[in-house]
Amino acid sequence: MANSMMTFDKYRTFETEFAGRPLVIETGKTTQLANGACFVRYGETVVHVAVTAAAKPRDGIDFFPLSVDFEEKLYSVGKIPGSFLKREGRPSEKAILTSRVIDRPIRPLFPKDMRNDVSIVCTVMSVDPDCAPEIAAMVGVSLALSISDIPWNGPISSVSVGYVDGEIVINPTAEQRERSKMATTVASTDSRVAMIEAGADCVSDEVMYNAIMAGHEANQPIIEFIKGIQAEIGKEKFSYPSNEPDHDMFEAIKAFAEEDIKFALDTDDKTVRDERLKPIYEAVHEKFDEIYPECEAKIDECLYKTQKFIVRRWLLDEQKRVDGRGMNDIRPLASEVGVLPRVHGSGLFTRGQTQVLTVATLGPVSDQQLLDGIDEEEYKRYMHHYNFPSYSVGETKPSRGPGRREIGHGALAERALAPVIPSVEEFPYAIRLVSEILSSNGSTSQGSVCGSTLALMDAGVPIKEPVAGISCGLITEGERWMTMVDIQGVEDFFGDMDFKVTGTDEGITAIQMDIKIHGLTRSIVEGAIARCREARMFIMENCMKPAIAEPRPEVNEYAPKIVQIQIDPAKIGEVVGQRGKTINAIIDECGVKIDITDDGAVSVCGTDPAGMQRAIDLIQIIVTDFEEGQVLEGKVVSIKEFGAFLEFAPGKEAMVHISKISKERINHVEDVLTLGDVVKAVCLGKDKMGRISFSIKDCK
Repeated sequence: MANSMMTFDKYRTFETEFAGRPLVIETGKTTQLANGACFVRYGETVVHVAVTAAAKPRDGIDFFPLSVDFEEKLYSVGKIPGSFLKREGRPSEKAILTSRVIDRPIRPLFPKDMRNDVSIVCTVMSVDPDCAPEIAAMVGVSLALSISDIPWNGPISSVSVGYVDGEIVINPTAEQRERSKMATTVASTDSRVAMIEAGADCVSDEVMYNAIMAGHEANQPIIEFIKGIQAEIGKEKFSYPSNEPDHDMFEAIKAFAEEDIKFALDTDDKTVRDERLKPIYEAVHEKFDEIYPECEAKIDECLYKTQKFIVRRWLLDEQKRVDGRGMNDIRPLASEVGVLPRVHGSGLFTRGQTQVLTVATLGPVSDQQLLDGIDEEEYKRYMHHYNFPSYSVGETKPSRGPGRREIGHGALAERALAPVIPSVEEFPYAIRLVSEILSSNGSTSQGSVCGSTLALMDAGVPIKEPVAGISCGLITEGERWMTMVDIQGVEDFFGDMDFKVTGTDEGITAIQMDIKIHGLTRSIVEGAIARCREARMFIMENCMKPAIAEPRPEVNEYAPKIVQIQIDPAKIGEVVGQRGKTINAIIDECGVKIDITDDGAVSVCGTDPAGMQRAIDLIQIIVTDFEEGQVLEGKVVSIKEFGAFLEFAPGKEAMVHISKISKERINHVEDVLTLGDVVKAVCLGKDKMGRISFSIKDCK
């Protein structure tokens, strides 16, 4: 039998340095059937990236079909999945958010008229805590697309930027991330900033801008590195049938419908705008479907491009917005708290036709979320969820649970508020916020930040400062550009950018930038940050603070109350008891929840003050040695010939000798006591044998 050894003639490795650590690209050995693939080794982090494209365009769609999946394999951190099946299930929130972060900077660089499905899969196979797999994945995606035959106008690069001890740090280590006041991801092309995803502990505008620009500069050597690899082994890009309408079709439809569309768009009411546009679409199709048969999608594209042309011309040439506002004007605002009875806290925030109701719920720390991912973080005490029902945009789609958009917006709001959430020592509660989008016409994520701040203060959560958020839009044409604050849906849809910034009086807490162009210049980034600060302060001072200026002094009457005490950590076992028998007995008797940390911090949570106090008294009895003269109430749990045993707390018993039960002589304990009796007894101290004894008859 003939046999030959496998050789990998196309196998290549490329190495450089990235923020002081080795970055190695391997390609040509594996994943031969994908359009492009590579292994990225960053330190000891290993991510495999594969990109594939369909040979033919997908019929009947009017968008570019791109999917990005960031797959966390728990073997990468030496874990066995905690699920029943013991295998990875649906992606974690962190994985979904990373997929979105990769998607946003690469999507604008694909041809807008391509309809071939493109799939990108990033598989995390090994994790070095000092080298973030998200950064390795972004570099791998850029490299795999660049060397593939898929049309793409890259490359890009991405870095993580920290702010440690007053210094900007590129790709911080695990230890540096713990101390950093910022976690900012910056993606860049060779000339512009392509994506920003930032969380920060109230850093100044200047610090944030400098961090973004430092990230942009750090990306440039990696971009040049990828360009060199592309020049060496890159494939020729394939051709595809363009879905772009021809020039004559667009001009004919534009001439027919332009004036009617101008009238339709010129309103501040989304419902009115949509109603005005319906007959225009019908009239255009009635006239042009016969002229251009089987081109319904391209006719719709012409109508979209006409609307886009009108809105952009108004903004650039006339400084005119569809609702008549100035470039720096914010839509009418309203804030309200306490809108729902019996919930722990609620806030309703309205900006134009965007309206968000956030509800706050408080619980014991044991209600925190358990995380099963590749991060060091195992629990999450503060959670923010975002729901976007179809009725918020006047549609009738059934609810299928949170999608990537909902998870992304919820995470943004969570990140925006995290710096002002009190520590568990200051406020020993788990906190859940749920933002219900009641109406959507632009920037609901920022509305949810404002509504959530109101709900937290209404619930009596002692947040450090209120947080507000606003978005800034952009229109570009050649070297011309113009920004506008508080963009509504149509400006987001036809514009080039959605630049969201949240923060307090002190500084920025989060940034998220979505763009449809190849990137932003330094001056655009700096201008957007400044405009957002002015708008943020206006919202806070003129709308939010008049509704509620500071957190309520106490938690809501319907919220559970939590009392904390400290015990000797060596006594924790006595409080818990064998297999939890003791602590569960206290919980059942008192109707409370009890959490104990390893350092002896005990939190008792309940709604009945008497039950909570009883639980604390029982715990104190358990962890405290009996002292002479101490008077306690106990239940008779055992009767012997020589006396009775009293239980003062679960697992905490002592004996009363028969001679100490009654002032009168008795022959049998049963003459005076029965099982279950509750009596008071005084501690007599230790007897001759060194045993603690109690007396009922000597109790005053």
